[in-house]
Amino acid sequence: MRFGRRLLIAVLTVLYIPFAFAASVEGLWTTIDDKTGKPRSVVRLSESGGKLTGSVVNVYKQEGDTGKCSKCPGQFKDKPIKGLQFLWGLEKKNESTWTGGKILDPKSGKIYNAKITVKGNKLYVRGYVGMSMLGRTQVWVRK
Repeated sequence: MRFGRRLLIAVLTVLYIPFAFAASVEGLWTTIDDKTGKPRSVVRLSESGGKLTGSVVNVYKQEGDTGKCSKCPGQFKDKPIKGLQFLWGLEKKNESTWTGGKILDPKSGKIYNAKITVKGNKLYVRGYVGMSMLGRTQVWVRK
């Protein structure tokens, strides 16, 4: 009986470990340009009221950057990119995936549907129009 109890505890502990160490999406991330492979910015992702948002903390200056969201629409037009909330409205689908929100690409000024999947120290950020298959993914790295 004692052995059975210990075995049960050991099995339950092993099954619990992946959930105990599930990576959080919250925190600082370095965005990587999927076309150049270079770091573009540092962003902070935060959850509040079941919704995920993201804001730009720092921008790595690159040729042609003005520091402003000059191509962005409406309320984002000509706002400083540093401090800009560029990601909003995502809801947790499961332990590693967030969907249903929007992401603004300050470089193009376009707003896309967003899906985020966290895997360890990497964040897979997909922006798309319509169906998720019609989009592109960037891989960000935990800071």
